[in-house]
Amino acid sequence: MIIRIFTARIYPDHLEEFRVKFKEVSVPATKGADGLLSLEIGGPIGGDLDEFLMISRWDSEASIKKFAGEDWNKAFIPKGMEGFISECSVKHFENIDL
Repeated sequence: MIIRIFTARIYPDHLEEFRVKFKEVSVPATKGADGLLSLEIGGPIGGDLDEFLMISRWDSEASIKKFAGEDWNKAFIPKGMEGFISECSVKHFENIDL
């Protein structure tokens, strides 16, 4: 299993619109992907009020490539969401069974 951690900073004047679009566009685009095992979304509390987090778990690297494209080590931004994000990152981790 591969854990994909995506973080995004949102332009402050776009926060409210982003929250709506994130639920309408980004979450369904990810939830509908083949090979997705689970999805968690985190919103800001406290200090960084403009940073959001998406943690997804995938059955394989091939599934992530199918979802995000050949350049899967870069953040995948669904069409229509580009204008909200001032910066973003994505990291991948191999699951370690405990």
